[in-house]
Amino acid sequence: MTARQPDLFSGSGGAAGGSRSSHLGRRAMVPTDLDDDALISAIPDGDIVDGPVLAAEAGRRGLVAAVPALEALCRRLVGFGVDRAVPEQVAALEAMAMIGGGEAAAAASRIIARGFVQGPTLAVAVATAAGLGAILPVDIVLGLMRQSDRGIRADACRCARPSPNIVAILVELLDDLDAGVSTSAACALGRFGRPEGRPVLLGLLRDAPSAEVIDAIVPVADEECVVVLARVARTLPDLADAALDALRSLDDARARRLVAGIASGHLENLRSRGSDRLPDGGKIGNRPDGGRGWD
Repeated sequence: MTARQPDLFSGSGGAAGGSRSSHLGRRAMVPTDLDDDALISAIPDGDIVDGPVLAAEAGRRGLVAAVPALEALCRRLVGFGVDRAVPEQVAALEAMAMIGGGEAAAAASRIIARGFVQGPTLAVAVATAAGLGAILPVDIVLGLMRQSDRGIRADACRCARPSPNIVAILVELLDDLDAGVSTSAACALGRFGRPEGRPVLLGLLRDAPSAEVIDAIVPVADEECVVVLARVARTLPDLADAALDALRSLDDARARRLVAGIASGHLENLRSRGSDRLPDGGKIGNRPDGGRGWD
C-alpha cells in the first residue's frame, strides 16, 4: 500500500463511511430530538460522528426494534478495523448489550458468524454475544477458541454448544495459562455435564466462588461439591441464595439435610437478634403445628 492510498482497514472510512476528516469537524446529531422511528431509520447510515451517538441512544431507550438497524450498521462497515476498533460497530454492539433479549443475541451471533467485524472489534462482539447468552455455530467457536486474544478465547467458551470437537478443545483450555480462559472452559464443561471440568470448578468454588461457577458445578456435583456448596451458603451472604438453590436442585439426601440445617441456622440467628425478617424478605411465622418456621 502506497502512502497515497487510503487505508481501508484502519477504522471506518473509505467508500462505506466517507473519510474521517470529512466528518470530524462537524457536530453530531442530537438523538434525543428524534422519535423512535426517526432514530432507527438514521442508524444504518450513521457515520463516525453520528453512528455512535445514535446507537447509544437506541441502547439507552432499550429499543428492540432498533436491533436490525444496529446490525445493518455493523454490516455496512464490513472489512474495516483490522488494527483498530471501529467506533460505529463498537457502539452498535454496546447498544445491543444494553437492549438485551433474544433478538439482540441472534444479531450478535450473525455479526460474528458472517464476518462483519474483525480485529479489536471482534473481541467486543464476542464479549457482547457471551453476555447476551448467544450460542455460536460450532465452526465459529472452534476458530475463536484458537485466537491469541485471551478475552476472545474465554468468551468463546461461553458461546459454545456441546460437540465432540468443542469438548476436546475445552479440555485443552483447562490448562490455558490465562485463569479467565481456564475458568470459562471449566464452566462450559460443567454446563455440558462433563466431569473433566469438575476439579477446576471445585477449586474455584473453594478459592474464588462466583454465581457462574456455582451454576456450572451443579450438573457434575459429587459429594465433595455438595459440602463446599453448603460452606459457601453458610459463609458468603452474597452467594448464599445461589448456593442454596444449587443444593436444592440436586437429587441428593445429604444436600437436602444441609439445606435444612442452614435454614435452621438462619432462623436461630434471626431469633437471637430479635428479628422476624428472613434473608429472602419473608418472615418467621407460626406453623399449623404451633411451632415457628419459615413463612
